[in-house]
Amino acid sequence: MEDLSKFTPPPAEMATNAQNAAAFLKTLAHEGRLMILCHLGNGERSVGELEELLSIRQAAVSQMLARLREEGLVTTRREGKTIYYSLANENTSRVIALLYDMFCAKPDGGC
Repeated sequence: MEDLSKFTPPPAEMATNAQNAAAFLKTLAHEGRLMILCHLGNGERSVGELEELLSIRQAAVSQMLARLREEGLVTTRREGKTIYYSLANENTSRVIALLYDMFCAKPDGGC
């Protein structure tokens, strides 16, 4: 394991970083929101597409997407009346990819 002591920030900065990390992880700690992020890891989706993929009512999907948007984990793009959602940044993509590797990927490399 790599020695992280040389990268450790001052205590006040570390406390702020810990608060930010905890908020991020709390958002991920909901099964429905995590499933949405996993689906968005494969590309942008509309609310209707997510509703169908998750077998969850549109109102519930919209509520979860609102929380993800508030936390800065997803962004939106409007095309006519349809709003498409995608992962907001590379950090979110990396975390979702790591979780996939840890919990979803098969040992032989297949899906």
